[in-house]
Amino acid sequence: MTLALQALPLLLLLALLGSGRAGPVVACLVALAATLPATLLALPDPGALPGFLGDQAGRWLFLGLQPVAVVSGGLLFHAAATPAAEDAAGPLPASPARVFAVSLPMGAFLESVTGFGIGMVFALSGLRRLGLGGPVAGALALQSLVMIPWGGLGPGTALGAALAGVPAQTLSWLAAWMTAAWLLLLAPLLWSLSARAGLPVPGRERAAQLAMLATLGGLLLLAAATLPFELAGLLAAGPVMLWALWRANPPRSPRATLGRAAPYLLLTLCLLAARLWPGAPALHPYPDYPGLPLTHVAVVLWLVSGGLLLARRDGPARAAAALRRAARPALALLLYVLLGRLLTASGAAAALATAAAAALGPLAPLAIAPVALLSGLVTGSNVGSNAALMPVQVALGAAAGLPPPLAPAVQNFAGAGSVPASLGVTALACALLADGTRPAQLWRLLWPSLAMVLGLGWAATLLLR
Repeated sequence: MTLALQALPLLLLLALLGSGRAGPVVACLVALAATLPATLLALPDPGALPGFLGDQAGRWLFLGLQPVAVVSGGLLFHAAATPAAEDAAGPLPASPARVFAVSLPMGAFLESVTGFGIGMVFALSGLRRLGLGGPVAGALALQSLVMIPWGGLGPGTALGAALAGVPAQTLSWLAAWMTAAWLLLLAPLLWSLSARAGLPVPGRERAAQLAMLATLGGLLLLAAATLPFELAGLLAAGPVMLWALWRANPPRSPRATLGRAAPYLLLTLCLLAARLWPGAPALHPYPDYPGLPLTHVAVVLWLVSGGLLLARRDGPARAAAALRRAARPALALLLYVLLGRLLTASGAAAALATAAAAALGPLAPLAIAPVALLSGLVTGSNVGSNAALMPVQVALGAAAGLPPPLAPAVQNFAGAGSVPASLGVTALACALLADGTRPAQLWRLLWPSLAMVLGLGWAATLLLR
């Protein structure tokens, strides 16, 4: 009975979103209401419910306002970094090379720099400028999140390593192998989505895109083996992004190239410089959560964006438009962070994972990848996924006699790999599209990617055990 109540919020959420009868916000509100009975049963004293909910509300605001600040800061930065000439020029002619460049290499680079789904925000903006919209544009933009273990310079990997007692460099290295394989497997899905958008990819362009994906995977492996893990995604995606953008839209002059790249270079340098201040003052209301330092990516994004907007005559108007656009995504993000918080704090996520593993018996090692997939789908972030279920996964791996780093590595990869199709991130994508697209439409396009993640997690478990 308890297990059924714990599963009810997820079942209701999936049913409502899958049926198309409710949007992401309404479906999440129904799921939130359904968490209360299971939460009440999980508490030793029913009278503790108000105090528990009050504590979780504070934690929710602390955790939820961080991605909201990053997403709104990303929209502000996009408004500040877009040249007036591009706005005046209107949409660019769409081509397979341009669709590929903005949906994966550019988005992956920006996600590695900022995290919190900002790569998808920029990718979607680029696709809309190419005249693409609807579920296909959303699914293409979500391909920018293929390197989430290194997103925002790797806080999810760092947290997962700390919880598992495994060096973060080891976790990054193992995840890099699975990610490199995933990048190559994603090529047919990218070509299929491009064809659905009315832009079939010819053979020569397919060969070029495959070469860029292979280069991205190779650079990721090299960086993960030789450099601090935080920088692996940034340094792997950067060269491939420049290559893809040059092919897709060759600049008219070196000066034009520098002008377009200058805001992004400034942001990257400021974020890297912030990493050089390890003891920055931080807001730290909860000792079991990382603090919010002055060097947080949201703070840097707002400062850089504000400086760039102040330098523009139309800066205030651009800022107001960007913040209006951020309102719906912010609401969706806050609600889904709250849902993930309640499912985790009440023990529902861990109980469902443990029950799934127990039902498999001797096949329990094969439960690690689907449990990780579930954690990413529910929490919508690598940090949230690892925080919720890394201890459970470590225990599963130890009980199955797996090498100590293996279960944490599969959790880190598969939990991150399911984030593009997660409840919160697909709700964010739909809110940004604002054209009636529903999460269920995105899931129908993204299921091959989830199948690849699951297969790679299983392959790693069987080959390295």
